Amino acid sequence: MPVYTYTTFDDPLNTSGDGTLASGINDTGQIVGTYADASGVHGFLLSGGSYTTLDAPLAQQYTAAQGINGAGQIVGLYFSNHFGHAGLHGFLYNKGVYTTLDHPLAANGTEAVGINATGEIVGFYGDSAGNVHGFLLSGGSYTTLDDPLAAHRTLALGIDDKGRIVGSYDNASGRHGFLYNPSGGSYTTLDDPLATDGTEAFGINGNGQIVGRYFDASGTHGFLYSGGIYITLDDPLATKVPMQLGSTIQARSSGITPTLLAPMVSLKPPYRTRRRPPPPPPI
Repeated sequence: MPVYTYTTFDDPLNTSGDGTLASGINDTGQIVGTYADASGVHGFLLSGGSYTTLDAPLAQQYTAAQGINGAGQIVGLYFSNHFGHAGLHGFLYNKGVYTTLDHPLAANGTEAVGINATGEIVGFYGDSAGNVHGFLLSGGSYTTLDDPLAAHRTLALGIDDKGRIVGSYDNASGRHGFLYNPSGGSYTTLDDPLATDGTEAFGINGNGQIVGRYFDASGTHGFLYSGGIYITLDDPLATKVPMQLGSTIQARSSGITPTLLAPMVSLKPPYRTRRRPPPPPPI
């Protein structure tokens, strides 16, 4: 059984009790995520031990960095107003330039979550009927991704360099992870055997190792799925938080390195103050 080392880190500019959320990591160990201060919610890049704040220029007090590839291209989301998900946009940050990403069918916001080495981007959007769909953005074209077992909600959350995509979907039986293989277009459901209240898959590397989280009566747990085996990942400093609360301790990564790296433990803030915009759709 491998031994994992957990390292805690906090953006030094964070001044809220909501903590620092690490959301993505690339092959060189660069990490992206989110922190909050009195002025709002900001993305960050942690590289070589230094933190760089990321704020989309069109954002109104809310930017979240969610994924990064080996070239340092970063994807995420921002709010352009305070009036709900219609003001929610994805973005690509590349060499100092922010590009807004809006799915053409989106009526209730777009989130960009993962990016691979070739620049393919995955995420999700809300349509006018209240449904949520995953998407793949490749070569300038959007392809909608809906797990065939889903009822109204599919989230595409991670993509590897082979184009394999992981995420989650909801139906009458609950929340499930999935793996989408572009070779043949097949969807495979991923349910951690210890889960009693749902499973979500967040990241996949070139070796096909998948990370995510699952829920049971004791709270929220990270997992690694490798070689057909689920391994639970619980940071020893984590405390039990019921899954229904807005603030949850979770193991999350929108990417894992080709060599095995446990997903990062993070704190998903509830953003309770009125000055801040509402959080994006829960993942």
